[in-house]
Amino acid sequence: MKNTFGIILLFLSTYGFGQKKSAQPIYVDQPFIQDYSIKYYAKDSQMALKSAFSDRNAGIKVWGSAGLMLPHDGQFLYPGSLGVDQRNRTSSTKKIQSLSVYENQFVFMDDKAIFSHAWAGTLYSTHQLAKAHIIAGGKDFTFLISDGTELHLVKNSKTLVKTQISDDTVLAIRHDPTAGHFWVLTTRGLHRFDPLLGQLTLWTSGKNFTAFDIQANAGIIGTTEGYFKIDLLTQKQGELQQKIPVKSITAVKISGDKVWFGSMNGAFALRKDGKFDYYQGERWLTGNHVTAISEGPKNSILILCNTGLSQICFKSMTLHEKAMYYEAQVRERHIRHGFNAHLNGMDHGNVNTGYLSDSDNDGLWTSMYLGGEIFRYAVTKEAEALANIREAFESMERLYTVNPVPGFPARSYERRGFISQLSDPERWQHSPEPEWDWKSTTSSDEVIGHIFAFGALAELVDVPDLKKRSIVLIDTLMSHIIKNNLYLIDFDGKPTLWGKWNPDYVNGFSIHVGDRKLNSSNIVAMLQTAYRFTKKPIYKQKAFELMQKYGYYENLMRPMKEIGHAPTNADPHAQNLSDGWNHSDDEMYFVGYWGLYRYALNDTLKASFKQSILDHWEIERPEKEGAWNIFTALTGTQKFDLDEAAWYLREHPLDLVDWAIANSHRGDIEKLEPNFRNQTTKHVLPPDERPIQRHNGNMFTMDYTRSNGNSEHSAGDIWLLPYWMGRYLNVISAPKQKK
Repeated sequence: MKNTFGIILLFLSTYGFGQKKSAQPIYVDQPFIQDYSIKYYAKDSQMALKSAFSDRNAGIKVWGSAGLMLPHDGQFLYPGSLGVDQRNRTSSTKKIQSLSVYENQFVFMDDKAIFSHAWAGTLYSTHQLAKAHIIAGGKDFTFLISDGTELHLVKNSKTLVKTQISDDTVLAIRHDPTAGHFWVLTTRGLHRFDPLLGQLTLWTSGKNFTAFDIQANAGIIGTTEGYFKIDLLTQKQGELQQKIPVKSITAVKISGDKVWFGSMNGAFALRKDGKFDYYQGERWLTGNHVTAISEGPKNSILILCNTGLSQICFKSMTLHEKAMYYEAQVRERHIRHGFNAHLNGMDHGNVNTGYLSDSDNDGLWTSMYLGGEIFRYAVTKEAEALANIREAFESMERLYTVNPVPGFPARSYERRGFISQLSDPERWQHSPEPEWDWKSTTSSDEVIGHIFAFGALAELVDVPDLKKRSIVLIDTLMSHIIKNNLYLIDFDGKPTLWGKWNPDYVNGFSIHVGDRKLNSSNIVAMLQTAYRFTKKPIYKQKAFELMQKYGYYENLMRPMKEIGHAPTNADPHAQNLSDGWNHSDDEMYFVGYWGLYRYALNDTLKASFKQSILDHWEIERPEKEGAWNIFTALTGTQKFDLDEAAWYLREHPLDLVDWAIANSHRGDIEKLEPNFRNQTTKHVLPPDERPIQRHNGNMFTMDYTRSNGNSEHSAGDIWLLPYWMGRYLNVISAPKQKK
């Protein structure tokens, strides 16, 4: 009786005890570095590509088995190609055996000489090593060259020193401008060559060396089993590092404060904080077998693979600038009849191919995009945002009229005659409207999305006709649900599989089954939203009835830690619903939290709902999910992982194509044993290293193999919603430019 009496008092309360609201932290939107890739594919997959460099004029040249090549016509999302370099016709017939740079100018070597087109063509230094293919320039146009066995020091067509590597193979040569030495890497050692004494000294030995680079008396040596550091002054060798993305190192380049590694499976950069940025798959590279890495123009990095050249570019931008890029992406190729849609059937990443596809969740994805545009308009009052709102809203509004069932929203609609080509053709029905078909079996995912977007529109968009129409839709949908005993009734007169909020259904689940808590939370949020904007007593009465009489308050307040597997004697439906953590449920919860918290029927409930939201957020924190952190901020809490939300927004790739991604093989991530939440690693990977996915995906998914470049996601629901919501809640500032 004591607990029951306390609950009754809770619902009789109109105002909670006053609490002083503390200021929330704000992410200051200053420029950060955004990376993206420009790719140039080789036309011949059998071609061996060996080196790529850039000169002082920002030109790029590639050398391989077909000779010198130039990148052609590439830009972000629009790959270019590699073509034969015929620019310097008098030397185009020479059989180039090596490409390098010296004093930031291109230098070439053939079987007779070292030469360049720079310095008025005065560099033409003959040599005596006919098969030389390795070169490094030293002081005053002195070059050390090798054919893999011999080393010749050459200057002004004179061979000053000849020496030989015994029982080993030269792999690479670097010049140390500070000490004046050359460093020579072989498969089993690093050697120092003194050009003044003509002396070659073994500096450190080992096995399976593959690549190296030096900087400021320090060296990094890559092997087939990892890499190690070496102090070039003391000869002290560090431990072999094997907790790295890929152990088989093929290239090493020190650039600024990062060390870049090529491997048999992608490239990665060691940062100052000891963590790695991993570039794998065609989001970043033309292929995964890296053959060379060098510095490119404008602080870019050139990564050469056996399939072509990739230029990793780094651009300073603010979150707002990134938002404007994504806004254009959505408008250019992701709007289908006003819906926020997926681009499918693409030809290997070609965004000008493919088609806008229908989806089970057109209403949900569009409501999330619509929500983002609503928050954008509330912040900026931009006419473009309002036009986007109107178009998206009208696409959703038509979901209620394209089918013959009063108050029932279709999943989607499309022109007649294409059912056999659409997803789930068995769900499609003919519309009373000529020329159109509609998709049935609407789920609770759509419903909670609709109510969220319509509520936000009614509250935040000061346009009378849109406000009125959104309230009509809230009332239309919720009247249908109330009239049908808390079921969503389809064209066949039966409840849809997931459109069920009736107590017999909800409380039929064990308390451990997530749908009992989820459906209770969602229906209360929906009823509160309907009451807030229609003021019809039935919605308030039904909300209290469900919470008091049927235990929905207890259901939705149940701690997340109690969600788990259904009892062994539970029915198959319950077993299926609780075989693991459902991330679509997370999406429905958080989208519903807008109405649950913001439109709570009294302050005491509002305080309780805040506790429930924070309890859910706490268990989600390892995912660093940008949207869930920002949604949590709506409660006014100071603790909602703002830094992680900003990290999510910064680290999202500009390229949202579904490229194949692989991370399971990585040695730098700590994997976990199988668990209920399907958390595969101790720490979540950055968004630009994992598969592209919506908020209903598992952020700990490491691999994607279903396709490679066949579709592109819209940023409308993935990125724009959390960004603009953060701006509206004032936890993300307007952009700040550096002075």
